[in-house]
Amino acid sequence: MISTPAHPDIRRPDAGTVLVSPWIVPAPDLQRRAADAVLDTWERQQRPAAMLSLSAFLSGDGSHVLNYAQWTDDDAHREWVRHRRPAAIDRIDELIPGIRRPGVTRYARYGSYVFQGTPGRRPGLLVTPTFTTTGPAAQRALADTVLAALEREEVPGLLGAHLHLSKGGGSVLNYAEWEDDGAWRDFAASGAADRLRAAIGAVEGVTASTAAPELPGRAGVTHYRLHGSLVNVPAP
Repeated sequence: MISTPAHPDIRRPDAGTVLVSPWIVPAPDLQRRAADAVLDTWERQQRPAAMLSLSAFLSGDGSHVLNYAQWTDDDAHREWVRHRRPAAIDRIDELIPGIRRPGVTRYARYGSYVFQGTPGRRPGLLVTPTFTTTGPAAQRALADTVLAALEREEVPGLLGAHLHLSKGGGSVLNYAEWEDDGAWRDFAASGAADRLRAAIGAVEGVTASTAAPELPGRAGVTHYRLHGSLVNVPAP
């Protein structure tokens, strides 16, 4: 497995499922230790070929680590959960007691907008607005609306927006890669953001925007910075 400071290859074609899970830490000073423990635990164990990559992000408020994992399929992941996850989790909990895990959401990437003017530029900030939806039709309509809006209007500092649909039909995750905090703040205060919010608001079956369905009670969007990534199987 390769340890890398690079962001994951979100568009790799062999990633049939994406697993997103926040780990809430007891105190902000434990956030980095928790992320290190996640990555170190995976480096120590034999990994199934179906596990493609794992990235650990630190939330800007210090409250949690966001794990973004790519697997070839759900069945392979469920097999690992049944037979090997308990031992991995037990080790981490021994190192850092008190971590809370609200749950994992299974996604499939639906489509991406990538700004072509910045090839190879690494994101400095990840923002993950997540929208509650009433089913697959609303999911697709929302994702199509966001992608079409971004194609119409160039957004300075936005390097990529990758729309993920939860496999249960209940949410859409926009994995948005930004050049830096300043670019995000400029966009959030701009007319482009107002137009995008209006377009989203007109989509039937979209009821809310939250930090993530796994983090109840948190409104708005959460900012993240990459702590580290592991690549088990290189992208084809």
